Parts: sequence; structure tokens; C-alpha cells
Amino acid sequence: MDSFITLQADDGHRFQCWQAPARTTPRGAVVVLQEIFGVNSHIRAVCARLADLGYDAFAPALFDRVERDFSTGYAADDVSRALALMPRLDWAAMVQDTLTAVGHAAQSGRPVGAMGFCLGASVAYIAGQQSDSLSAVVGYYGGQIADHLDAPPRCPTLLHYGEFDHTIPMDRVERIRAGRPECELHVYPAGHGFNCDDRAAFEPASAALAWQRSTQWLRAHLG
Repeated sequence: MDSFITLQADDGHRFQCWQAPARTTPRGAVVVLQEIFGVNSHIRAVCARLADLGYDAFAPALFDRVERDFSTGYAADDVSRALALMPRLDWAAMVQDTLTAVGHAAQSGRPVGAMGFCLGASVAYIAGQQSDSLSAVVGYYGGQIADHLDAPPRCPTLLHYGEFDHTIPMDRVERIRAGRPECELHVYPAGHGFNCDDRAAFEPASAALAWQRSTQWLRAHLG
């Protein structure tokens, strides 16, 4: 049954993590990393989709260190509330909590991947640079990745971006493509948040193609 569980990081921080067990024969596990809107209905829906494909899905609450149980929608007031938390975020701590969730998922003995969206995509990418525990990373519109090109990811990494993303100019996307050619990178005729059907930016064709590529990536590297 899908539900929140509590995990504890090495520094003693206890945080919530949404868990959606595999609905079919388990293939592996995927740690799903949130946008700035918390572990909301969209992130839980992604977990359910992965569970339907045979992956144990886990979504750690990356904002629990600054505001517990944070979850919003996508209205203007929600965006303002979420952005107000950004200066208080500790990126190293978010990576630590991500790897705590990865360690929990790995207890099954099956390979673990990470799939992140927006802020979560950048966290997933950095976690993949720092740890050998991940077997694959998938990132959707990760804005901070262009500032972390000093070292390659330690696992196969797939990145998705929107051509018309007002928050991530194409020159930053091209910087990633040039700086980390070992990553597979795709650009879609869409804007920021194109995968989320709860947002006005949802672009169904791009979302469907990116999801197809993402699930193929997970099957290739997780099973």
C-alpha cells in the first residue's frame, strides 16, 4: 500500500519518504525526487506509474529540513510560497537525504535508479556524481546541472529539457551537452514542467516521448 515512511540520514535527521511498492514482479527501485512543490500529487503519481512497471518507488521529502510536510500545487501563490524556501535549502543535505533513500531502496538487493524533476533532477545528477550506489539517473529540466560539470556521473544518465523553458536558457543546455557528452540529452518542443499534467505547461507529446525514453533507460540499466 502506498504510504509515507520515516527514514533517518547519517546526521540523525529524520524525514518522510513516500513509498509505492512494485505492483508486479519487482525489477528494481527508483528514488523519485521532487520539484520545488514537495512530494505532491504529481510526484506521488510518478511513483504510482513506476510501481505499475514493477519498480519500488520512493520519494523523499527533500524540504523536511526547512519545512516539514511541505506540499503545494501550481497556482501563483503556491509558486511564491515554494520559491520563498529556496534560499534556506542545503544542497549537500538534500543529496545526503537522497542517498539515504537510495540505501533504503537497495536493501531489496536489486539495482536502484533516481528520477528527478526540476530541483530534483539537479539533486539526482549530483548524487550520481558522488555515489556508486545508483545504477541510473533520469533528470527532467534540471536547472543547476550546468553548474556542476566538473565531474562525470558515475552511472548512465539521461537528461530531458524543453526548448522553450523560460527558466533554463538553451545556452545552459548546450553547456551541459558539451561539458558532459557521456550523458544522453534530449530537447523537446516544450517549456518548463512539460511532464506534469497538473500544470499549464504540460505538453502531452513531449511528455509521452520523454517517459518512453525514461522507462527504456530504467529497463536497460535496472532491469
